[in-house]
Amino acid sequence: MNMKKTLLFILIIAIVGLASYTALYGIEMGKVKITKVRDSIDLGLDLAGGVYVILEAETDLQGAELQRAMDQTIMVINKRVDGLGVAEPSIVKESSKRIRVELAGIGNPQEAIDIIGKTAQLQFIDPKGNEVLSGKNVKNSEARFQQTEFGDKPVVALEFDKEGSKKFADATTELAGKENVGERIIYIMLDGDIISSPIVEEPIKDGKGVISGEFTVEEANNLANLIRAGALPVEMKALQSRVIGPTLGLKAFEKSIKAGGIAILFIFLFMLIFYRVPGLTANIGLTIYVLIVVYSMKYLGVKLTLPGIAGLILSIGMAVDANVLIFERIKEEIRNGKSIRASIDHGFKRALTSVLDSNITTLIAGFVLYYFGIGPIKGFGVTLILGIIASMITSVFITKYLLKLTVEISNTKNTKLYGV
Repeated sequence: MNMKKTLLFILIIAIVGLASYTALYGIEMGKVKITKVRDSIDLGLDLAGGVYVILEAETDLQGAELQRAMDQTIMVINKRVDGLGVAEPSIVKESSKRIRVELAGIGNPQEAIDIIGKTAQLQFIDPKGNEVLSGKNVKNSEARFQQTEFGDKPVVALEFDKEGSKKFADATTELAGKENVGERIIYIMLDGDIISSPIVEEPIKDGKGVISGEFTVEEANNLANLIRAGALPVEMKALQSRVIGPTLGLKAFEKSIKAGGIAILFIFLFMLIFYRVPGLTANIGLTIYVLIVVYSMKYLGVKLTLPGIAGLILSIGMAVDANVLIFERIKEEIRNGKSIRASIDHGFKRALTSVLDSNITTLIAGFVLYYFGIGPIKGFGVTLILGIIASMITSVFITKYLLKLTVEISNTKNTKLYGV
């Protein structure tokens, strides 16, 4: 028995075991703290819960004008979502006139839907129906408290740009000089609805204004967010929306992980029973494969979705298929009278072309799904790509190295240990 090779093999198993334990349970040693992978990987909408909505532009614009309007719409929606404090939203163009918005882990889904799709066309109208200025002239907006005789009330404070400041100063100067109270009103409208109608008592020349009303703190914050983000360049209609509760997502996640764990356990048993020593090395390789994939997802910021879990399990099957193909070739070489060491080299060499062909074609399919897919399809494509790459690394290189290491340790000629 080669003691150095034996210690090396034990060390590899120990490192893989420690990495697996850390991935499952995390580890804390003094100031060093590594969280478990489950807490570090971002969950997609279907697992974390949240809302998705598909918006369609109601416009006659075409070609470059439509493209420009949709790009501006995505920018505005991005700003609105940022104001909601949602981490890593997904806002993508689904077709020439459609936008898909996915917000995971959001507290008030219906409110989010209302804010996302609102046109938010802000206008300041004088008593004659003329537009004094619009939301395009608002440089900043924020929710504040204003002291009134009834206590502090939430309002939306506005700051106008240079052009807006001049327009507002001119309009308020003119209106303040009117004797009739009804002629001194400025109507503040959002998408055609009056949200405030203050009476102008004196000219306002500091470039600032206030929208007051019976707002709650949340309503004032949302209105400020809408105005700050700007109006949508085209009117958007919600074609489809769905709210997924976090409890439903958590149950789906738990069941998927459980199913995946059971599948891996049966794979391990199958490999050990039918392939003995090669099966053991394959199981170590598969464990390394899973670690490569989950840690890649963690550090690359890939969101885990239900289709993503399916892609992960599928790529595990691809990895097992590669190992089975290789081990069957090794068994054929042993039956032909070659030594175990020579059979391993020839078996891997004979199976390599088939393994690469099947993995590369699947990898191409994964890239197509990622590039052209949306939502869950893209999630499936990402984990499939990561899984196939990790599968090729473990099946072709790591498993071969471990298998040759076992031969060097024992130097056995017992072919039964290799499933023959």
